[in-house]
Amino acid sequence: MALGAAIAITGISIILLSIYGADVVAGLFSESGEGFIPFDHKIRGIGLGLPALVLPIVAYFISRREPASGLGGMIIVAGVLIIVGGVVVIINADPAEAAESGRNVLSEAIPLVIAGLVQIGLGALKIKRS
Repeated sequence: MALGAAIAITGISIILLSIYGADVVAGLFSESGEGFIPFDHKIRGIGLGLPALVLPIVAYFISRREPASGLGGMIIVAGVLIIVGGVVVIINADPAEAAESGRNVLSEAIPLVIAGLVQIGLGALKIKRS
């Protein structure tokens, strides 16, 4: 039962990350710079990104005693998507805009990369223990 729940919540995490990524890509190609989700980046990050960060970690711990290399692979995929998101934030940052608004892009992106690496590590550990 725990394994089924872990797979489901990791799948939800991957779906949330995919929606978030699609919204960012849509914003890159729109004239207004806005994606299809009508919220600013902070609200999208809290609503889509934060659960996507937490759910695979929860999935790992609720299924830690059960062997499941497929779940480990899903956790790795979620971690890779998070790292890609962090790298996209760094690449697409406008230094002039960041300086004007007082935003430090690296302070926003580095935690994403670290969280992605943690998830990749947990996924690899899950596969190894399977």
